[in-house]
Amino acid sequence: MAAVSDLGGAVVSRQSRRWEGFGFLAPLLLFALIVFDIPLLIVVFWSFSDPVTGFPSLGTYAAFVESGSYARIIWRTFLIASEVTIATALIGYPLAYWISRLEQRSQFIAIGLVTMTFWVSILVRTYAWIVILGNGGIVNRWLQAAGITSRPVEFLYNEGGVAVGMINVLLPFLVLPLYAAMRSVDPRLIHVAETLGASRLQIFWRVFFPLTAAALGASMVLVFILSLGFYITPAILGGGRVPLIANMMDLLINKFARWEMAAVNSVVLLIVTLAFYGLYQRLREKAA
Repeated sequence: MAAVSDLGGAVVSRQSRRWEGFGFLAPLLLFALIVFDIPLLIVVFWSFSDPVTGFPSLGTYAAFVESGSYARIIWRTFLIASEVTIATALIGYPLAYWISRLEQRSQFIAIGLVTMTFWVSILVRTYAWIVILGNGGIVNRWLQAAGITSRPVEFLYNEGGVAVGMINVLLPFLVLPLYAAMRSVDPRLIHVAETLGASRLQIFWRVFFPLTAAALGASMVLVFILSLGFYITPAILGGGRVPLIANMMDLLINKFARWEMAAVNSVVLLIVTLAFYGLYQRLREKAA
């Protein structure tokens, strides 16, 4: 009987500890519910509301499907996001590989330089590209002074200029996870391949790259997700000529006051983002 009472007391003690832990987490859960979940539910509710009567309706979704302008902007957003993701991978993977091959002190300095970009405002970095690539910027003045061009080259205010600014902002989000994955590769595998007579190129493609491919895929998905919601860079470097989903929702809310249509676009973007986030989690599990 004493053993049973001791066991019951232990169970009660564990349950009380769990409730005490929940008491510490309750304010955080309440904060997340108020700040994140309730606004999302309100947006979903607006997307199913009739703009005239306010009653539940699928009319706004039907207008979204029938309208070709929204489809074009969404297609442009996905296209630019894909281009930015591929370009970021082509630049970021060699950069992360080069950093991982450096000496310990040099690695620390290189990673510090990459991390320092987070300390600079995206707005400042975006305007810096106007100074560099604008019609009167450094690059155009150099090209004209060298006699290569007779008039300024329009690097900005088009999809190319938007892509350059987005790559600059998103590159660290790919380099840092890749660098961590490359550092976790067991060096003994490289040594074994060397002793078996494999060349450096064979070691890279048959040993090193397969071990970091999952991390590369996860980082690319992360970059793609982040690029879908860009607002400042397309607004400034696109000059109003390259509207993406975020810019379109800004117009729908602040200029045309079409809250229901903006909510539909938000729901579509949320569903796509959640789908790619699930893919990102699967790739990250494989990389780990």
